[in-house]
Amino acid sequence: MDVLSDVLQAVRLKGALYFDVRTCEPVVAETPAMADVGAMVMPGAEHVISFHIMLSGECWAETIGSGNPPVRLEEGDIIVFPHGHPHAFVTHLGERNPPDLQFYATARGSSLPLMIELEEGGPKPMRFVCGYFGCCATPYNPLLQALPAQVLAKRPETGNHMEVDLIQAAVEEAGSPRAGGTTILSRLSELLFVRVIRRYIEQLPDHSRGWLAGLRDPNIGKALELVHADPCCEWTLEELARRSGLSRAVFAERFADQVGETPMRYLAKWRMQVAAGLLEQPGVPIEAIAEKVGYKSEAAFNRAFKNIVGLPPGAWRRGQRAAPGGVQA
Repeated sequence: MDVLSDVLQAVRLKGALYFDVRTCEPVVAETPAMADVGAMVMPGAEHVISFHIMLSGECWAETIGSGNPPVRLEEGDIIVFPHGHPHAFVTHLGERNPPDLQFYATARGSSLPLMIELEEGGPKPMRFVCGYFGCCATPYNPLLQALPAQVLAKRPETGNHMEVDLIQAAVEEAGSPRAGGTTILSRLSELLFVRVIRRYIEQLPDHSRGWLAGLRDPNIGKALELVHADPCCEWTLEELARRSGLSRAVFAERFADQVGETPMRYLAKWRMQVAAGLLEQPGVPIEAIAEKVGYKSEAAFNRAFKNIVGLPPGAWRRGQRAAPGGVQA
């Protein structure tokens, strides 16, 4: 079981390219918090992530209000802001140019990605492409919880530069609209996200902690594969430890240290994420959902769901139907 792919499918990742920005130094470009514009750029998405790839030129990227230090963006670099922080791209650190929020509302109705030209013709041209990912944050998105305020994927010094190729292919696709173009653009940006996260995992320092570090740990990664391959199985701590090649005590300690959850708590939370997806399917009885995620009775499932999510499954389902873009019965 490919755990990362399973999570991305369960949280319904969806991508979109928005802006193809061409400018020159000096640059001062600010992106607002996704809490302010997320619903405009990705309607119906519970959580919105912004990303940018530098196709040419260089500048500083500052994540506003996160406490993260500025980072230098160069050609081929990609930066992702998983938690929706406002951020700025500047030639000179500290400069600001407050964005026009209404611009994001009007851009939605345009052909995407939208070309933006900002004072071209200077001695140092710059070009970067901006886009967004929409996903579910609740009941449980372990990937989102594991990511920092900013993820910088530096262009590799050797090897292929597929991420840049993906964006260039997407921009070319947008430049000559054809049947299926919107789907191609979405899939290309989603593939870009997977590539960036994969690169981020590979660049994690030794002895890193967190869900992403757990994926590359041979023993903990095996346990995660087992849980995601068969979440309805009656897993026990002893069985997961045995199948992962560790003693019960060592496994429990290492899993909690790496993932930040006990194995049984992680299993329960992931079951609720799977259940939430099933609850959004019209006409599926709650009793059947309980069985699909490993509970022998509807009452036991109701208690577990409320304990983790804060609402009974029936109330969760009604809330999702009432939300903008929610599934109707």
